[in-house]
Amino acid sequence: MILAMAGYRFPDDLRAAQTRLHRATAELTALCRKLPRSAEPLPGRPDGPGWTEEEKEAVARLRTECVELSLRISTHAHWYAFEAEERVRARSELKAVTRTPPQRGTTEAA
Repeated sequence: MILAMAGYRFPDDLRAAQTRLHRATAELTALCRKLPRSAEPLPGRPDGPGWTEEEKEAVARLRTECVELSLRISTHAHWYAFEAEERVRARSELKAVTRTPPQRGTTEAA
C-alpha cells in the first residue's frame, strides 16, 4: 500500500523504516547522554568509569540498526522514480511526515 502525504506517496514499508529510524536514533541519543563520556575507563578520573558490557552492546545494537535502516531507506526502489532534485525533496518530506514530536528529554534526529 502507498500512502500520500502532502504531495508525495510513500510505500508503507518505507514509511515504517523511516519511523523506526527516527525512534532508533532518538533511543541512541538518549542512551549516549546517560553514559559516561568515555566508553573505556579513564584511570584516576571519577567521571570516567567507562561503559559496562551491556551498555556497549546496547550502543552497538542501536548503531547497527540505524545504519541498516538508513541503507534500507536510501536504497529503496521507490526513489528510482525521482530525478535527483525531486528525490531530495521527497526524501525530506518522508522524514518530516514520519517524525513524531520529541518526547520530553529526547531530541529529534535522523
